[in-house]
Amino acid sequence: MSDTIHSRGQHGHGDAPDTSAAFVRLGTLVRGPEYETLRADLVAQWLPMAQRLALRYRNRGAETDDLYQVAAIGLLKAVDRYEAARGPFEAYAIPTINGELKRHFRDVLWAVHVPRRIQDLRNKVRIARQELKAVRPGEPTVAELAARSGLDEQDVRAGLAALGSFKSLSLEAETRTEGGEGGESVCLTDTLGAPDPGFDAVIDREAVRPALRALPERESRILYMRFFGGMTQNQIAAELGISQMHVSRLLNSTCARLRDQALDDDRVGAA
Repeated sequence: MSDTIHSRGQHGHGDAPDTSAAFVRLGTLVRGPEYETLRADLVAQWLPMAQRLALRYRNRGAETDDLYQVAAIGLLKAVDRYEAARGPFEAYAIPTINGELKRHFRDVLWAVHVPRRIQDLRNKVRIARQELKAVRPGEPTVAELAARSGLDEQDVRAGLAALGSFKSLSLEAETRTEGGEGGESVCLTDTLGAPDPGFDAVIDREAVRPALRALPERESRILYMRFFGGMTQNQIAAELGISQMHVSRLLNSTCARLRDQALDDDRVGAA
């Protein structure tokens, strides 16, 4: 039988038992079966209060079961760290549990990393928005939110932007194309862009441009006739009065030199 006294209502809450004697006794025990049994009994008695605190954070993007677990972790920390001389356990446990819940929202639930300052702005804007909508229908203006929250309008805009950043959508989530309700339903992943091969062509062209300008006139002319004029090697040979083999060697050596020079420039730029 536990020494814990079940006396409801003495602390102003129906879920706040009087466990002062049990905590004094816990402080005299060393870690062992008796200590663990008394500790578990204390946690079980204070668990309803922890769950009540957790429910204050519902409808903010977290599952209720997750909130219960986080509140229970905060309760365990409070039981382990509490000293009877500090005063009533409730006065120590409530800030500890609330702190654990707030830390959970701050560090775990955001889909992307958001600076602590922006998170704080989001919370202030969210509270001001709820308060304003409670007294007047419609969406509050930035100026109204600033006046209500005590923030300047720039910070309000940052907080509003963060309101939509708490949770992300799956790439498999469905959305509709233009056309309203009659539009076609597609996955978000289908709306994402893909690399444009044209960008690589621009980069390659710019990389080889200085080397092209430095080519001797005959090699530059041969490249132009082959790649811009669409002429065959035999046609180029007839135009210049040289053999087709000579044209082939000039094309191969010129292209190799241009490629080497472009790659050397890339290596120098990277260094």
